[in-house]
Amino acid sequence: QVQLVESGGGLVQAGGSLRLSCAASGSIFSINAMGWYRQAPGKQRELVATITSGGSTNYADSVKGRFTISRDNAKKTIYLQMNSLKPEDTAVYYCAAAPTTTRLDRGSWGQGTQVTVSS
Repeated sequence: QVQLVESGGGLVQAGGSLRLSCAASGSIFSINAMGWYRQAPGKQRELVATITSGGSTNYADSVKGRFTISRDNAKKTIYLQMNSLKPEDTAVYYCAAAPTTTRLDRGSWGQGTQVTVSS
């Protein structure tokens, strides 16, 4: 079992920045991929960014150039630096972990952290 705890959400004005953190614990030896999803009210869940144990990253087109995913292996933590935030970035952001990126949606999930961007 892998436990994930997100933090760093909050309220920010459009154009501002936030950094989300996701700390992993438990059976993390099986984890080679982690990522961030988000879900806004009335919208489908969206995969925002992923990072592998080798450091490869991928981003949704909607956040490319604004968001950066990174990891600190010593702290067993991944981060999502969000810059130039827009009201449409408002959502609950979830951290996920799995053996591969293709299995993230079926892997371990955190409880979510709310990000609200005001116009």
